[in-house]
Amino acid sequence: MRKSDGAGRMNPMTPEQDLFFMKEAQAEALKGLSEGGIPIGSILVRDGRIIGRGHNQRVQKGSAILHGEMDCLMNAGRQKSYRDTIIYSTLSPCMMCSGTITQFKIPRVVIGDAVNFPGAPDFMRSHGIEVEILNQTRLIDMMGEFIRSSPELWNEDISE
Repeated sequence: MRKSDGAGRMNPMTPEQDLFFMKEAQAEALKGLSEGGIPIGSILVRDGRIIGRGHNQRVQKGSAILHGEMDCLMNAGRQKSYRDTIIYSTLSPCMMCSGTITQFKIPRVVIGDAVNFPGAPDFMRSHGIEVEILNQTRLIDMMGEFIRSSPELWNEDISE
């Protein structure tokens, strides 16, 4: 990973590193799907190493708030600071997750799919967070298929 830019912001990973970590987030999404849940995965990275991983577990654990990003951050455990981390999410973070990312001052978010759900990238950007949207076909297709096959579960997840 490249060094800080001197203003405390992290410069982006290489495109290859972003793809590697997004594949790890996809593995989490597939794990959630195999458990009967919603296929959204997330990875937290510091210094090129995964320090947290998670997936949406609202269905599995009967939770109102255990989205992929929230599960990832919970599994990362307490951190003195998140200012040197990057969070990867297979789907654009909702306002709740974007608020948590903003609260923790995570400087960079990499999103795999912002087509099926736009999330809140403008909110994060307005707080100085770098947002990279990859819009990977395999993630767009995976979530699109889930939404078509389980519309009631999807609508519950996004409070529709």
